[in-house]
Amino acid sequence: MAPPAKGRRRRPTPVPPTLVLFIRHGTTPTTGQVLPGRAPGLHLAEAGKTQATHVAGRLKAWAVGTAKGAPTITAVYTSPLERARETAAPIAAALGMRAKPARGLLECDFGEWTGAQLKELSRLPAWTTVQHHPSGFRFPGGESFAGMQARMVETVARLCERHRGETVVAVSHADPIKAATADALGTHLDLFQRIVVSPGSVTAVSYGAAGPTVLAVNSTGELSELRPS
Repeated sequence: MAPPAKGRRRRPTPVPPTLVLFIRHGTTPTTGQVLPGRAPGLHLAEAGKTQATHVAGRLKAWAVGTAKGAPTITAVYTSPLERARETAAPIAAALGMRAKPARGLLECDFGEWTGAQLKELSRLPAWTTVQHHPSGFRFPGGESFAGMQARMVETVARLCERHRGETVVAVSHADPIKAATADALGTHLDLFQRIVVSPGSVTAVSYGAAGPTVLAVNSTGELSELRPS
């Protein structure tokens, strides 16, 4: 009698990547002048509202274009701060969904520096550390850059676990997005200030089993590049 045929081992099914579209909130009346941090009551300026509407249209056009044969946007998450929620609202409306608050997407806690004028902060000796050695800096009474980055990375990991193989929008703030991008690039946190993330821009990172792939940074134009080649 012939021996029974050995069964073939099935290869494990690869975990599909999750595409995270990081959106920086639109311009506020104090953008570039003040370090607003988590102080409540800061809303979008008219230019910021225009940026939010514009990025909503871009994302909707991209989602419609990828709807056939590719995952489209399935969720919109936002920092709980007003300026982020006001940016997320037209995006969610354009996609026919509601934005969900995610505390992990919050701005860095600037502690005692919250609300300070940037021109005044730039005169402080500690400002050099902020710009050139952020990994070793903690804001007085607030968060460290390393803590902010760890928070963002953990938040993104949870979103990817929740939305395997899907595409999600994450509306956040400049420094948290730059920190998450630096992590995805494998770039040391001390170099994250070299990354530019403008108001209303899209930064796209695909998180797969083999690690992240950065598809776009600070994009304000066409979104056709948001698929791995």
